[in-house]
Amino acid sequence: MARQKMPMDKRAAQFLPFQAVKGLDEALRAKEKITVEKIQLSEESLHELDLKMHKVKKGMMVTAIYYDKGEYLKITGLVARIDETSRILQIVNTKIPFDDIRDILLPEE
Repeated sequence: MARQKMPMDKRAAQFLPFQAVKGLDEALRAKEKITVEKIQLSEESLHELDLKMHKVKKGMMVTAIYYDKGEYLKITGLVARIDETSRILQIVNTKIPFDDIRDILLPEE
């Protein structure tokens, strides 16, 4: 009995790329990420940030620019918690140490 020819679309599927090592693409992309040094704020900038932080209240919509693992990130959301003892600002589920905050944008700004 003669073998039937495989349809072209099924033949092409044999040659689709595959990942020999799972997660390799993600690891390579992470390695390519450009990291930046954390900016040291001036006394004047620290004072301005402190004034803004004292205006932040739970339930308020704010935007925070903060340093995390070699990059600056920006998050906008509701303040879930402000812990002055632990020095943590939590926006939705993101916990940000006070020392990593570069700027806070309040609703009136």
